[in-house]
Amino acid sequence: MGTVKLWFALLMAVSVQVLCKRELVTTPPLPILPIPTSAQLKWQQRELIMFLHFGMNTFTDSEWGTGHEKPSLFNPTGLDPHQWVDVASMVGVSLVILTAKHHDGFCLWPSQYTEHSVKNSPWKNGNGDVVEELVDAAKARGIDVGLYLSPWDRHDKRYGLELQYNEYYLAQLQELLNRYGSVQEIWFDGAKGSNAPNMSYYFGDWFSMVKELQGSINIFSDAGPDVRWVGNEKGFAGNTCWSTINRTSLKIGDESIVGYLNMGDSRGTDWVPPECDVSIRTGWFWHKSQEPKPLKQLLEIYYNSVGRNCLLLLNVPPNSTGLISHDDIRRLGEFRRAIDTIFSTNLAEGSISKASSQRGGKNGGFGPEKALDEDHLWSYWAPNEKAHDEHWIEIIGTGKGFRFNVVRIQEAIGLGQRIKRHEIYADENQVATGTTIGYKRLHRLEKGTVQARRVRIRITKSRGWPLISSIGLHFDPYWEPKVAKQNETVR
Repeated sequence: MGTVKLWFALLMAVSVQVLCKRELVTTPPLPILPIPTSAQLKWQQRELIMFLHFGMNTFTDSEWGTGHEKPSLFNPTGLDPHQWVDVASMVGVSLVILTAKHHDGFCLWPSQYTEHSVKNSPWKNGNGDVVEELVDAAKARGIDVGLYLSPWDRHDKRYGLELQYNEYYLAQLQELLNRYGSVQEIWFDGAKGSNAPNMSYYFGDWFSMVKELQGSINIFSDAGPDVRWVGNEKGFAGNTCWSTINRTSLKIGDESIVGYLNMGDSRGTDWVPPECDVSIRTGWFWHKSQEPKPLKQLLEIYYNSVGRNCLLLLNVPPNSTGLISHDDIRRLGEFRRAIDTIFSTNLAEGSISKASSQRGGKNGGFGPEKALDEDHLWSYWAPNEKAHDEHWIEIIGTGKGFRFNVVRIQEAIGLGQRIKRHEIYADENQVATGTTIGYKRLHRLEKGTVQARRVRIRITKSRGWPLISSIGLHFDPYWEPKVAKQNETVR
């Protein structure tokens, strides 16, 4: 019996030694509030979505209809939403948003609450439904759908009668959100003519009903609650761009807040990321006299929207036949190929990485190599929580190193937006500086292409410890820096 006891005591001692030597996995850092919802994270990762401005204005060659147009004008004889979603798929778009009703009040679905709709048009003898056709076409291609329903209605006689019109608008919201399955984004704006009747919109009631009917939907408006306007229709976010704002201080339709919307607020208590809406043409609706923007301008928009912590909502208006025009399709194809050419290759992939420190030490699971893997959201470099000096992460190449003119940086925004200021060095030469990063920050180097063995990103100011989820070095063959042009002029 004494031998058994001795054997058992030795076994326990060895087990305790093994347990003591076993290293526990380092826990992730606490988030810095506010943080995004799962629906907002999904929305942010789309990066590029498509607006489809289509309706009565398409046939009257106007931007803002009067509301007095006859339904007989609407007759897109070749309408094919399958073509629309094919184009969206070609560009890599996963969500399309349709103008179900614009300011003229004409409805692209047979609403039971008004006669001013497709049911009184010659298109399909009044039996058509543009919303339904788009939803069916998108579902077949695995593309999500969003809807825009203009609060301003220049046709309906209830407009100006506050209670009656708000009830009418809410009824149409219920139609759209009950009848057509899952809707991923609902788009509200505060646009209203200066001569429009002075009337309040019951946005709070509308938003509550939207969330009741579609729990995973994102609501867009000037002030969210889920997605905010960027403050202009150029597709440009602020050079500083926070996903956070204070919603309680904002009023939808108030032009004085556009600067605040453009930059966000580092002390904001609400996570309401910005969406950059811009049209591929001069106007929002199709006009025969207009052409798509040149590729160079579209790329500039991309860098100043997606590259500044925003999502790009690019409007591509179908023409009066009911199809997206060939010129627009051609330009969109060029745009997609250009983005793929620039960003499909990360020159830093497979490189050696170093950092000023890392959370949990070398085996903590938060090393600088995490910024070079394929997970751009939940795998990230985190500095040691005891390190309070400057934080930096460095990418080291072999041979001559890297030849690049674009630097991509991404934060682990699932744990909050943190970085306030950063600098980029190539072989100890500063090549770029910036403030916020957020989901994605793209720096096109103003001095042109750089050849370097070491690229270091210094975080000089942040809310808590910075968390970098991804770093990319890219070459943009389309980039013509202003400095180079000035030098050519001097010579």
